[in-house]
Parts: sequence; structure tokens; C-alpha cells
Amino acid sequence: MDKLKAFAAFVKVVDTGGFTRASEALGMPKATVSTLVQDLEAELGTRLLHRSTRRVTLTADGAAYYERCVQVLDDVREADESVSSRQGAPSGRLRVDMTSAMARYLVREAVPEFLRRHPGIALELGCTDRPINLVSEGVDCVIRVGAIQDSAMAARRIGSMRFLTCAAPSYLAAHGTPTHPQALHGHRWINYFDGSGVVGWDFVKDGERLALKFDCGLALNDSNVYEDACVAGLGVGQLPAFLVEWHERAGRLVPLLADWQVESLPVHAVYPSNRHLSTKVQAFVEWVAEVFEAMPAMRR
Repeated sequence: MDKLKAFAAFVKVVDTGGFTRASEALGMPKATVSTLVQDLEAELGTRLLHRSTRRVTLTADGAAYYERCVQVLDDVREADESVSSRQGAPSGRLRVDMTSAMARYLVREAVPEFLRRHPGIALELGCTDRPINLVSEGVDCVIRVGAIQDSAMAARRIGSMRFLTCAAPSYLAAHGTPTHPQALHGHRWINYFDGSGVVGWDFVKDGERLALKFDCGLALNDSNVYEDACVAGLGVGQLPAFLVEWHERAGRLVPLLADWQVESLPVHAVYPSNRHLSTKVQAFVEWVAEVFEAMPAMRR
């Protein structure tokens, strides 16, 4: 039995919550993953997992053994990467997740440079606005906007996202241009909603703060579709400033209410705190921080 392969199979089953997801993440047949774990249990003479038709959970022995396996695998990974790091060549599969709108912009404007700089990294870029579980979904790092809710995660602040109120020229020609946030009550608006409901609209000017909420109209929960709705002239929206500026140069969007600022949100690179930060994750985080630093709309 290949002990390290068995360790990796066991850890992945625990992290993903089952043999099917573990086999997909490891790129090997489910039967092989099952055999590796069974052989490990046979050699140890104890059961590591409780198996049911719905889920897999750790036994008491399995929980203790899992922590040691994670440490062993991290030590091996760190040893391998210390050599590749000295050779200046981080490599291997790197799974990163970020909002779809941010991913689309980076793919269009910056990802080619990352791939050129690190040809040994196989980048898998997940594009989703929903919260994800890094461990169970096999993700190395996520880029997230806003406060970090999970204290079990490590986070590095890499930027600050500024927002602008905007609308398409076609919309403004048909409905007029609002000159005050309160005037938005007479307009069509495009809302964004998440797990907690519709996100409110906040404006600040000379210390005065307005918090508005529009409970009807169009509401979307995907940042790409939200961006498309703004460009299509479906109403007034709030988008990241870097997107508004890009569309403004092409004549697709017009920024509004310039005197009223929208509160910026912190942008973090987030990764599991109990895992060794690999050189490929370090390379990605350093690169994306560099990209944001060069963008006034994203700079800290």
C-alpha cells in the first residue's frame, strides 16, 4: 500500500464529506479511494470512518488520525515546495474562487500575465457569488469582498472595492438623470440580493449618510447578470468602480451622483488557517495584490 496516497485519500474523503467527491477531487476512481481507506483501516486494525448512505463521519480514532495525516501531508508538500521555490517555479493545480464579475475582468485584463509568469501552475478559476466551503470543495484560496465571517479562515487584505452609481445612456435618455439619491425613488432600479436578502444602497456626502432600500423592481444575485442588466438599460445600479470606468470608456455606462460616495468594501484573499500556505497560493495572492494596487478603483 502506498501510505501517502492512502493518507491523501482518507483526508480528502473527510474534507469533502464522501467518497464520490473525494474521487472527483483526486482524479481517481471511487473504488480506488475506497480501497485505499479500507486498506489503511485494516493495517491500523481500527475503523476510521462511520459510513452511511447519506454521509461519512469520523470515528474517535479517525479524528485523531486525521489531524496527524494532515500534518504529514503538509510536511511533505512543504518539503516539495521548498525545493521548487528555490528553483523559482511554483507549480501544480491551483483552485481559486472569486465573484463572477471580478473573474471576468481579471481574465480579460490580467490573467494572461499570471499564466505567462507562472507556466507551471494549472489555474482553475471558480466564478461564483455564493459562499463556499474551501475545505469540502477543494479550493485553495478565495477572493472575497466585505467582512470575513469565518474565524477559522486566514485572510490577507489585498484591496478595497469602490462602487459607483451608474446607468446606461439609453436609460438616462428615456428617464432623465437623477441628481440626488432621494430622486432614485422616481426611477427604475436594479437590486442585488444574497442569502440575507436585498442589499441596501448607502450614500455619503460631507458627513451626511443616506441608507436607502428599494424593495421592488429587478433584483439579481449574480454579479455578471447584474452588470449586464445595467449595460442593457434596465435601470440604475451600483457596480464596482473599475467596471463602471471600463464601460464608461466604451460609452456603455454613465456614472451618476458624483458628489455622493458609496462606501468602499475591503477585499481579502482567504485560505484555511490550519493548512500550510503553498508557494503557488503565495504566488497568486502576491500577483492579485499587485494587480489591485495598480488599479485606483481597487487600491487599498
